[in-house]
Amino acid sequence: MARCLYCRKEKKCVTLHADMVSRTGKILIVDDNAGIRKALEILLPMYFKEVKTLPSPAMLVTTLEQFCPDVVLLDMNFKTSINTGNEGLYWTTQLKKMAPEVEVVLFTAYADIQLAVEGMKRGAFDFIVKPWENERLIAVLTEARDKARKALKRDGRQKSGLESGEYAMFWGNSPAMNTIRRTLDKIAPTDATVLITGENGTGKDVLAQEIHAQSHRSGKAMVAVDAGAIPETLFESELFGHVKGAFTDAHSDHVGKFEQADGGTLFLDEIGNIPLHLQAKLLRAIQNRSIVRVGGTEAHPVNIRLICATNMNLEELVREGRFREDLYYRINTVHIALPPLRERKEDIVPLAEIFLSRFAEKYHRTRGMLDESAIRALKNHSWGGNIRELQNCVEKAIIMTEGNILSEKDMQLDQPLILKTYGTPVRVLSEADEERMVRDAMQRTGGNISAAAKLLGVSRPTLYAKLKKYGL
Repeated sequence: MARCLYCRKEKKCVTLHADMVSRTGKILIVDDNAGIRKALEILLPMYFKEVKTLPSPAMLVTTLEQFCPDVVLLDMNFKTSINTGNEGLYWTTQLKKMAPEVEVVLFTAYADIQLAVEGMKRGAFDFIVKPWENERLIAVLTEARDKARKALKRDGRQKSGLESGEYAMFWGNSPAMNTIRRTLDKIAPTDATVLITGENGTGKDVLAQEIHAQSHRSGKAMVAVDAGAIPETLFESELFGHVKGAFTDAHSDHVGKFEQADGGTLFLDEIGNIPLHLQAKLLRAIQNRSIVRVGGTEAHPVNIRLICATNMNLEELVREGRFREDLYYRINTVHIALPPLRERKEDIVPLAEIFLSRFAEKYHRTRGMLDESAIRALKNHSWGGNIRELQNCVEKAIIMTEGNILSEKDMQLDQPLILKTYGTPVRVLSEADEERMVRDAMQRTGGNISAAAKLLGVSRPTLYAKLKKYGL
């Protein structure tokens, strides 16, 4: 049974110690369950000076600006039929970009370690599983609050958005990257619209930041949007903003991403995932260089430089009628195709060395060295997840390895899965086959993670890792 934080007796006595609790800071709770919101509205005022709740993220941006919380307790799923956690991950990323000093604690009923790791990599402070224990909930939330308030006192309000120097472009020595670098030198000083394509994990977002950093707009904001992850119901509001009274809970005007990027750069990542019926609205805004907020009538001019990115073949989508041809040509003034890591093998070890230094410093470890077996394994690996997979591989090695010499064993490189197809075990010989089988399982189960994992004969965490690897 959970114990009181103060007398260590049964949790029912916690109200007897309310006078011992430091009631400071503000917390914002975003959860679609009315019962949960009500329970937390009763419990948390004993620990926080102000507690505010929202039933959905629809008003999250506006509330963040007006309420200025220290902590956001964020549910990961707002549709009962969808339990992927993508909404929670999307809003975690957005919150940390808009207000990096605010600590985000994720709230979910699905205890999956891979999802927790992904959320914390995106900047979440911690991860709480429902049903929760009051002791852990309070301990995590108050610790997050104290961290946020200390950071605010020490550094003042931090710069929102992409911070300079956080991500550095690594060019390497491959011919393909040298060609891209020469192209960037020509286009960066202009306002030309750029389309960046490449597999997941190749660094499309980092290249976009480099273009912005070398442009005459570098003194203004670069606003990054994961366009494919925005729920359809929020698409217009997030990109174009809304006016007070436009819909339920629209208690004040909200400035969208286009206006936030005014004078700077708007980066639309995963543009190939935008539904067809919403592409026309996006095209209109790009063509007119003006937007009309949801519920409004006034056109707001915007001065932006547009950079788009996708891991999809847009020309093929155009032929299939899944992507507007006029939008494709509008965003494709300059096309840069980032090569996969397997095609720039000379850059693998130098990149690994960079990650070794970065994570050794992050985790306060002595920087390790790669022995010959590790170097050979890194060069021979197929790197289906590209630079992101390499980074995760090195980070895991730094955490798990006790010595200073890292070997092939320490790299723990994934081998092809032995999956099932219609119940029959099949050894997957290539990542292309693996991706095809995972896609097929997800389609046959309607996106149900548990059912797809059972069909493939793997655990839920393993399937989550493969979905992330292939961008599914």
